[in-house]
Amino acid sequence: MSAHTSTVLVDGVRRLEDAGRLDPLVAALAAVAEPLDRTRWSGVLRADLLGHALHPLLTDLPLGCWTSAVLLDLRGRPGDRAASRTLVAAGLAAVVPTAVTGLAEWARTGRAERRVGAAHAALNGLAAGLFTVSLLARGRGRHRLGTVSALAGAGVVGASGYLGGHLTTARKVGSRDPAFQVPAEAALP
Repeated sequence: MSAHTSTVLVDGVRRLEDAGRLDPLVAALAAVAEPLDRTRWSGVLRADLLGHALHPLLTDLPLGCWTSAVLLDLRGRPGDRAASRTLVAAGLAAVVPTAVTGLAEWARTGRAERRVGAAHAALNGLAAGLFTVSLLARGRGRHRLGTVSALAGAGVVGASGYLGGHLTTARKVGSRDPAFQVPAEAALP
């Protein structure tokens, strides 16, 4: 692939970066994120003491729990149902701190990154909703609906993860200690 070749995914993310229709969602998120960024806790939420953003680390909690639940569901053993339900619940419990730390990072981004971040947040909200449906269904003994909802949630969280990866890798969103900055002469061509 040449330096100027685009893929469908790259083109799609570039369209998101330019999508003014996301600006109302951006404004709604900003109404929460910007005051959060002005609190005395903003450095904790960005993990200034760790030297880099906390959000990517926290994403492993819901993703790991939900992936494990889906794998147990796909194995299809009735004895795994309680573990799957527990994993879905644990993943949901991890959503709030993960989202709050993501908002803390997002508060300091530019327009294109905010639009992609808003789509990322919306997809995460949808995924959390699907996993909530999964948890409720499982609690009512409707394991098949719980499994289908979890599978749908896993698909949505995968799309969201792509956008989160774009933000951290391509757009370099994420706080980091200045000591971790790569000098220009050391950067790859």
